[in-house]
Amino acid sequence: MTPIPPALDYVATIEVEVSPTIEIGTTAQGIRRVAPIRGGRVVGPGISGKVLDAGADFQRYPTSDLAYLEANYVLELDDGHRILVENQAIRSADPADLNRMMAGETVDHSRVYFRCVPSLSADDSGPHAWMNRTMFLGTGERLTGGVRIEVFRVR
Repeated sequence: MTPIPPALDYVATIEVEVSPTIEIGTTAQGIRRVAPIRGGRVVGPGISGKVLDAGADFQRYPTSDLAYLEANYVLELDDGHRILVENQAIRSADPADLNRMMAGETVDHSRVYFRCVPSLSADDSGPHAWMNRTMFLGTGERLTGGVRIEVFRVR
């Protein structure tokens, strides 16, 4: 029997705006930074709304070419419902490109491997309860002042 690979359906694009990054320094786990999340937009075929001024992106740089990112924030959809986003990501690039990104510069996204596994949590009695029972994958792109995440449902 041949395994059936999963397919992906586009759900939404989330553009997250961040404040200047808070530098923690070099720790036993590598360089640590925190980027406060200050707003943004979410737009997709079935949902649209805004990113609330709540949450942060916790960044860990264990090597010069690798970043582990954990972002937690809230979407408020145009229909009034709220979605909690808990996103784990990996970003890898040439050390010079990663340093440019850490300095806030834009790097051509084709030079960066940026993938994520966002978990979306919604009110289980609301219209977006399906998100609680769905796995999502995404691609990311670092922008000046934020991040763009393309979110896909795994079926």
